[in-house]
Amino acid sequence: MSEPAPDPRESYRRRLEARRADLSALQRTDARLSIVRLSIFLSAALLGWVVVVRSTVAWPWMLLPAGVFAAVAWAHDRVIRRRVAARRAVAFYEAGLARLDDRWSGTGTAGERFLDPAHPYAADLDLFGRGSLFELACTARTRVGEGTLARWLLEPAAPAEIRRRQQAVRELAPALDLREDLARLGQEVQADDDPHGLATWASAPPALSGRRRAWLGLLLAAGNVAAVVAWLSGTGGRWLLLAAAAGSALFVFPSHARAKRVLHGASGPEHELELLAGVLGRLERERFHSPLLISLRSALDAAGQPPSRRIAALARLVQLCDSRRNMMFAPLAALFLLGTQLALAIENWRAASGAAVARWLEVVGEIEALCALASLAYERPGDAFPEIIEDGPCFAGESLGHPLLSEATCVRNDLSLDEPLRLLLVSGSNMSGKSTLLRTVGISAALAQAGAPVRARRLRLSPLAVGACLNVRDSLQQGTSHFFAEITRLRRIVDLGAGPRPLLFLLDEVLHGTNSHDRRIGAEALIRELMGRGAIGLVTTHDLALAEIAEALGPLARNVHFEDNVRDGKIVFDYRLRPGVVRKSNALELMRAVGLNV
Repeated sequence: MSEPAPDPRESYRRRLEARRADLSALQRTDARLSIVRLSIFLSAALLGWVVVVRSTVAWPWMLLPAGVFAAVAWAHDRVIRRRVAARRAVAFYEAGLARLDDRWSGTGTAGERFLDPAHPYAADLDLFGRGSLFELACTARTRVGEGTLARWLLEPAAPAEIRRRQQAVRELAPALDLREDLARLGQEVQADDDPHGLATWASAPPALSGRRRAWLGLLLAAGNVAAVVAWLSGTGGRWLLLAAAAGSALFVFPSHARAKRVLHGASGPEHELELLAGVLGRLERERFHSPLLISLRSALDAAGQPPSRRIAALARLVQLCDSRRNMMFAPLAALFLLGTQLALAIENWRAASGAAVARWLEVVGEIEALCALASLAYERPGDAFPEIIEDGPCFAGESLGHPLLSEATCVRNDLSLDEPLRLLLVSGSNMSGKSTLLRTVGISAALAQAGAPVRARRLRLSPLAVGACLNVRDSLQQGTSHFFAEITRLRRIVDLGAGPRPLLFLLDEVLHGTNSHDRRIGAEALIRELMGRGAIGLVTTHDLALAEIAEALGPLARNVHFEDNVRDGKIVFDYRLRPGVVRKSNALELMRAVGLNV
């Protein structure tokens, strides 16, 4: 007998309490170590005064507080890192509870940069922006993870790939430790990062090369140190210093411009490296079972050092590049020819590992996207993984609901578009639920074809290209009216129907920007053309004249509607889909409700 699935809310609360306790303890340790560091520093300053001014203590005694201070600083740094990680773990579970309690809107990553106005459904189905599907689902820490999730929502996958993702999401759903560990890692992603910038930089043609030059640089740096030590000890004169400086100049200046370009290029992806190394290191320790996750994990296996160590090595080189800007460190950097040395080391790194960076980033992006969908599956155990069929077109859902509505307010409906039925013409009054039904169907299709569970008891669908016309607006800048913008969108949807996938069209209040006569003729011609291309879809209207279209199409189409009732002077909606045509309108009641005398 299988064990009951854990309650996500209880799991999150229990872990949140434990992480808050960890954070509180680390904050106390942080405060104590800060006091200890300050005390050691003051003691060292006092000892230095005694050594320099009073000369009663020999200077080697200064090494003792310096060593103790270094050890305490190292321990303090570890505590600070653990404290920051604990704070991220707290935030991870707080965000999970916010999603479960429907307090998530406006608190996550909205993903507006992925919104393309020309996309056939992104703007119409609230995929991106405040309160969007992306904000609800996205838990990715890296920009490449965010980009992968967005691409999956915008580009339906093939049936075999959808099934592979579903298996992976099922495996990752209970893996709370993995998802928490990923949330703890690295720095926060930057809003202006290019997710492909690191891969582009890593695989670019080299600007410097030559291991012999690197060895020569090390020899010259050793010569510089020897010349300075000899001069300070009195065993060597200025000519030795000048000779060392001349040799260094002959080594540095011929390649100075190229080395500068290398160091400048390395500073671009620097903030991504720590996070990427941490994510890769965590994934390298994980063992998976589903085919997709096994394939992704095996892509990280390579000869020599694992990817996490290679990325960490690059991160250390980049940090040294930054250290050269420190005025106190700059003389040492010049002495060791650090600029050229680092440029050569970075170029050697790119030659050895640069070509693999794109593959590593792709793996990280896909696993982060799968983890985001797994969070949805874990937090919504009642949601179903769709059944993907090859024959179509088909979209048949039982107890289908909108995933962005709270469970308490979401009203579910059954809906089926399968042979021979190809069209549902949805009538109803204003605010009765017509547009929400279209968005529910569209967003469910997008989630299903991304590999995610959907808010439904059951959903069966074939591969579909989604085309929606719900959120069309006029444009003052482009000089286009609402009607022209709408028919332009409709033209794109018709063209989409000629693609390799059958079309699922979602048309809200179709052609309502023109008169009833032209609307009736234009809507029927449009629908017949779409269905002639093998499409299925829904069309909403409050113009009852359009309901005749379904009757003219016979068994290919059906009229359905939403109702409302007036109770105690207020309009009440139940948002239940019913067969047939609605026979009343609430427009006048709504006008009276806001105080208009009609």
